[in-house]
Amino acid sequence: MFIFAHRGVSGHFPENTLKAVQAALDCDADGIEIDVYAVDGELVVIHDRELNRTTNGTGELEDYSLPQLQQLDAGQGEKIPTLWQVLKLVQNRCVLNIELKGHNTAELLVKLLHKARGELGTDWSTLLISSFHHPLLQQIRTLAPELAIGALTASIPLDYCAFAAELGAVSVNCDRAFIDERMVKDAKERGLKVFVYTVNNEREAIRLQQLGVDGIFCNFPHEAKSWFD
Repeated sequence: MFIFAHRGVSGHFPENTLKAVQAALDCDADGIEIDVYAVDGELVVIHDRELNRTTNGTGELEDYSLPQLQQLDAGQGEKIPTLWQVLKLVQNRCVLNIELKGHNTAELLVKLLHKARGELGTDWSTLLISSFHHPLLQQIRTLAPELAIGALTASIPLDYCAFAAELGAVSVNCDRAFIDERMVKDAKERGLKVFVYTVNNEREAIRLQQLGVDGIFCNFPHEAKSWFD
């Protein structure tokens, strides 16, 4: 079972921070999942548009400039990192799943990844780009067809995984509340991997393994590794 550290080791450290990402590297997670929005032409790593849940800020991302965001405390003295900082930290040591949250993130991402490949030696084969915003994934497919795509869904569509296959995705990333045997079977028949979020329970993780799921997103990746020993 492939284990993604969900927003880093978010079960023990502030989510989507460099501390959480470093903890995922330290426990040898197979992958790390992070979320990005665009602010002032920069991609910042944060899950919510609203700031109050994960920082000491109030209001929404668009109310802040990048320098103002970087003054906020994201927990335990951590700051909201940029995607560049995360790429520099990870350095191809595991798969990095970058989830696009904002409407205007695709072009910025591809531009940044070209820069990262040249300056940091970022290996694009270690990247997985995902989003619920499927037109963004279509943009990525056009702008940088060599990037792997993971198509997110929080439902079981009428045509199951056809949407992911049409996007040229390598995986369908599913909500644990909706995944079932038929969805997994359909994905496999289309040559897609199945990754399920967010799985923090051993019994559920084992059930998903028995269904044929390829990987899970987990807030406790170190503990999750022991579930499959």
